[in-house]
Amino acid sequence: MTTVMNSLRAPTVFWRKTLTAVALAAGLTALALSVGSAKADGDEIPWSHGIAMHGAPALPADFTSLPYANPDAPKGGALTLGVQGTFDSLNSFIIQGGWTSARGMRERPFGNNIWESLLARSYAEPFSLYGLIAEQVRMPESREWIEFKLNPKAKFSDGTPVTVDDIIFSLEIIRDKGRPPYRDRYAQIAEKQVTGPNQLKLIFKNGDNRELPLLIALAPILSKKHTDAENFDKSSLTPPIGSGPYTFKEIVPGSRTVYEKNPDYWAKDLPITAGFYNFDEIRVEYYRDETTLQEAFKKGLIDALQFRDPARWATGFDFPAAKNGDVVKASVKLGIPARFQGIMFNVRQPKFADLSVRKGLRMLFDFDWVNRNLYFDLYTRTAGYWDNSILSSIGQPASDTEKALLAPFPDAVSPDVMNGTWRPANGDGSGRDRKVLRAALNEFKKAGYALEGKQLVHTATGQPLAFEIMTKNEDEEKLGLAYSRILELLGIKASIRTVDPSQFEDRRVKREFDMVFNTLTASLSPGAEQYGRWSSASADAPGSFNTSGAKSPAIDAMIDALVAARTEDEFVSAVRAFDRVLISGAYAVPLFHVSEDWFAYWKRVVPPETHSLYGHQFDTWWAAPESTN
Repeated sequence: MTTVMNSLRAPTVFWRKTLTAVALAAGLTALALSVGSAKADGDEIPWSHGIAMHGAPALPADFTSLPYANPDAPKGGALTLGVQGTFDSLNSFIIQGGWTSARGMRERPFGNNIWESLLARSYAEPFSLYGLIAEQVRMPESREWIEFKLNPKAKFSDGTPVTVDDIIFSLEIIRDKGRPPYRDRYAQIAEKQVTGPNQLKLIFKNGDNRELPLLIALAPILSKKHTDAENFDKSSLTPPIGSGPYTFKEIVPGSRTVYEKNPDYWAKDLPITAGFYNFDEIRVEYYRDETTLQEAFKKGLIDALQFRDPARWATGFDFPAAKNGDVVKASVKLGIPARFQGIMFNVRQPKFADLSVRKGLRMLFDFDWVNRNLYFDLYTRTAGYWDNSILSSIGQPASDTEKALLAPFPDAVSPDVMNGTWRPANGDGSGRDRKVLRAALNEFKKAGYALEGKQLVHTATGQPLAFEIMTKNEDEEKLGLAYSRILELLGIKASIRTVDPSQFEDRRVKREFDMVFNTLTASLSPGAEQYGRWSSASADAPGSFNTSGAKSPAIDAMIDALVAARTEDEFVSAVRAFDRVLISGAYAVPLFHVSEDWFAYWKRVVPPETHSLYGHQFDTWWAAPESTN
């Protein structure tokens, strides 16, 4: 079987290369931008083809394509993808239905098939944006405003032009009726100035959130004419009108969506889209469980599939098409931090309010036993929230910059986390390591628990430590059962409740759970999205991603610091300090990760030779020539 390796450099090398290459230019530009920002009109600030979170974009103004796209890719054919779950909405920007909206409209790895933004992201860089609906952009070094010059060719799929009014409408309707974090970031726009026939300047309340201009540049652009503003916050299956390369051909609620290529797609000749959107049709089929999805792939009902379960990756290719080479098994080295996978505590529950309880439960996951017996030793233990990257605090003593950030919060970080020696407790692989059990029991004693017979009981209330772990598929259920068997050794009762994906999301959003499996994507440029995941303000906000319910002044301050960082050193230090606070707070039982992107595909579809830092992206694939005949 074939293994595809990523030809892009590792993220640390990329950071160094980018910062070195642009250091002089950035310094000179910063001076020019600083002078220009002092002028009310900003005329001294030059227009650019792109912007970056730190430094300057890697690609020049005359670039012809993104590094991971093949501009010579053939067009035509069809791509059928499969996902686990269901959908009951076509609006992912609102609370009602936003969590269960159709896949493939605007997301990795499917692409911006329906919705587009003013600028488009290159996933070959930590966080750089290039012109799309807006052909040019400019902002001052202070980042107190950003200005866009729209491409006059931009139009929606019905042929109507994308105007400044559409941009303003999109920002305001999502600000007023969208879900966090969208509405929160768009609410930071203090003023909108139309500075020309196709120009819009957005002035922010302040420049504290240095990521905000980039996030605004990625806002989905809706058609004012075709959007029902009055009912925007209501779940709907009415096909929306976007400016993206595809339109809806078929919608079967909960089962299937079919996207059809728009032959008049306005941006098909732009460098930012070269080598993208090569299929005439994209089908997304929905499957209720992972096993059914896997079987559909084996039968050839879907063309490509990502694998996350090592057991399926190790043993799931014993079928004729894989043996004879019709199915290709591929892996790509990721250039981003590992995704954080964990069993998250709902700290809103009184039983998990005590940090010592959470620390004790965190210690009782025997990774070596699980990895060997369930996952063919293919996983690596997860420790922090940005493992395998320059942003991780693991193994790194806190720098002076970090110590200064954390100084106002002396109890927020454990000493071993501060000095870089902390690692997740791990058993001897027996599933009943006595040393770990004793250490965990000591933590429970700090919280007032003691073993009484075969139960761990709170000495003051007489209540046993018992809770439910909610899962949504058989893989999570299997892992939850393995964990619960270890907990039983200390008299802790953990029941496993498996629900369908729709009910899982509903209960998670409503916070109706004790512990839940949760995955947090990671990037080389964490920013304002962390407010939605961890801030005190988001803990009780409906629809937020703060699953754990974390409320901590130290967390809030570290997010503020990383968002406001102006240099690489400030940024890295802020993220590492944030990592230390999250680890010390024991908000989850960290599980495991792989540093590769695993996927397989039938040879009737073809991926590019080079992949992004984030792994495969279906919007850069194409149909094998023989399959289109």
